[in-house]
Amino acid sequence: MAETLICGRVLTFSGDPFAVPVTEAAHVDTQGAVLVRDGLIAAVGPAARLKADYPQAQVEDMGQALILPGFVDAHVHYPQTAIIASWGKRLIDWLNSYTFPEEMRFADPAYASEIAARYFDLITDAGTTSVCSFCTIHPESVEAFFAEALKRGQRVAGGKTCMDRNAPDGLRDDVQRAYDDSKALLEAWHGKGRITYAVTPRFSPTSTPEQLEAVGALWGEHPDCLMQTHLSEQTDEVAWVADLYPEARDYLDTYEARGLLGPGALFGHAIYLTDRERDRLREAGAAVVHCPTSNTFIGSGLFDMAGLKGSGQIVGLATDTGGGSSFSMLRTMAAAYEVGQLRGTPLHAAQLLWLATEGSAQAMRQSGVIGRLAEGAEADIIALDLASTPAIAQRSVRAGDIWEEVFPTIMMGDDRAVSGVWIAGRRVKG
Repeated sequence: MAETLICGRVLTFSGDPFAVPVTEAAHVDTQGAVLVRDGLIAAVGPAARLKADYPQAQVEDMGQALILPGFVDAHVHYPQTAIIASWGKRLIDWLNSYTFPEEMRFADPAYASEIAARYFDLITDAGTTSVCSFCTIHPESVEAFFAEALKRGQRVAGGKTCMDRNAPDGLRDDVQRAYDDSKALLEAWHGKGRITYAVTPRFSPTSTPEQLEAVGALWGEHPDCLMQTHLSEQTDEVAWVADLYPEARDYLDTYEARGLLGPGALFGHAIYLTDRERDRLREAGAAVVHCPTSNTFIGSGLFDMAGLKGSGQIVGLATDTGGGSSFSMLRTMAAAYEVGQLRGTPLHAAQLLWLATEGSAQAMRQSGVIGRLAEGAEADIIALDLASTPAIAQRSVRAGDIWEEVFPTIMMGDDRAVSGVWIAGRRVKG
């Protein structure tokens, strides 16, 4: 059987760097290697030992590059690829002006396939190997997304976005169609290749209580799937939900009362949470997903990373393309650092890398499968050049330790820093 040995400076985590000191959680072997066999990681250790133990392995020497898991983006909208970085709107206006008109085009299978291919090309260049994506209400958009992921061998999650009110004609389904379409797609794709289905109500304002109950029932019938939606992104959105659901205790209760809270639930944004919501999210084993470039670009607010992680909440990291302004998880980590600074709780480079890999994998219930370099994990791996531009190189050369060397790439890096990408053990970049 073919074996590949990827050599460089290998980053591994033995713990959550938010829960234990970074020096205990994160480890960099400056002369390390990762052995890949049949799409899985077969061994991680010193390069000299692995070369001796596996002399038949093909060696891919990445020099001084940092070897780490492929980035995991836990909340995206692939249909918004073509409208990323659209100017100057708050959430509701942004949806009406840009998102909804673009999403109407995904009734066309050819267009959906074109954008799906473009999206995967862009994220691969940026070092992202797994995503959890909203599609549109059109089954064709889901088919295109999953077909492209299957062709490329990528581990992804996604689902048909369900909306039966407060959306334009052409982007609304109804209660029965939301259930039936989602169920048919789930049965066709869930578990095929590396695909996970995610039951996907867009958010409470665009679903009637009856539709939320229907998709909640579907998730209850298939609890091994994920559920993804939005929660408390902006203050006017929270007020809108209160008007639409006057009986609810809070925004989260609009989901909780209808079977849409539990392990495998991913709630994007989660900025304006009440104390009850924080407690219930943690108790239920649900995940929240930090979308920092989106939250600053659309003017939503500042996510409480320190408070949520400090209480034991599962937290992932995401670009939220196209509300987010970049496809790059490096740019997303930089924005997360900046948000932390504004809250007086800056994040360490190791914490940022952990969020973009293991943290997001945990949010997607894929911990141990993706997002880490460990024996038995799937071989989604990237190499980061820590001197990819003159500006980064002149700063990193002055670094006193590995984290000072990594940090300029987090803050200033882009796709040029990603010098190698392997998906399921197959090299696709570099």
